[in-house]
Amino acid sequence: MTTVTTTTSTRFVTSADGTAIAYDVTGTGPAVVVVEGALCQRTMGTAKSLIPQLSEDHAVFAYDRRGRGESGPGSSPSTVHREVEDLVAVLEAAGPDALVVGASSGAVLVLEALRAGVPTGKVALYEAPFIVDDTHAPNDADLGARTQALVDAGRSGDAVKLFMRTVGLPAFGVMMMRLMPVWKKLCAVAPTLPHDYALVLEHQQGKPLPAGWLSGVTVPVLVIVGGKSPQYMKNSQAALAAALPDATLRELPGQTHMVKGKATVPVLREFWSGAR
Repeated sequence: MTTVTTTTSTRFVTSADGTAIAYDVTGTGPAVVVVEGALCQRTMGTAKSLIPQLSEDHAVFAYDRRGRGESGPGSSPSTVHREVEDLVAVLEAAGPDALVVGASSGAVLVLEALRAGVPTGKVALYEAPFIVDDTHAPNDADLGARTQALVDAGRSGDAVKLFMRTVGLPAFGVMMMRLMPVWKKLCAVAPTLPHDYALVLEHQQGKPLPAGWLSGVTVPVLVIVGGKSPQYMKNSQAALAAALPDATLRELPGQTHMVKGKATVPVLREFWSGAR
């Protein structure tokens, strides 16, 4: 496996439509590309949680999905296909055998890349946010359009609030977050929320995953779910693992939808080393 060394400054790759995608690399060793979920960027998301432990023996590629952080918004309309192209550009920089970690909607983006035949090393997916049965009410299929309308009206804060309420944060929690410095950062990337809804809403309607949807995926996949996550999430991750041709399901005791490096990195290392 290709060995990669830490970079000392932000680098950029150019996606297929000309969009500049920012990334950095921390650590030395086999390359790992981290794909963030909704509202996250490389300085405040999964990569930041994983890097302290994972960079000890891997080169962690953390990138900003388009429209976030230092990455451009793109001159062409953002679609799932465009986001897959962005990931491809980062993977090309990391090397053809790069490992991949996707969290939340980022996990779904990784699945779309695998369905498109994008070559990678082993893949780990942390809680792709699916709703596949009646243990959770379906999410509003119009969430993407409603959010886009809020963003277009200059109401980014309301778009973030809608997202937070959708994922289960109580009204009091939303109110407290609005008083924190991070709120401004969340509002800055609110225009990207419709992109995440485009990835996940189809699979949040309380219906089983489509038959054969992932049958063409050939790489080994580790599906991770938190032991303290709700039942609908545990059920959906079990369904996802069952739908993949070569998947291992792992429940992390005491963990939730928030990725914690100390709990997650040892499991990643086991999987990548060949332990099942």
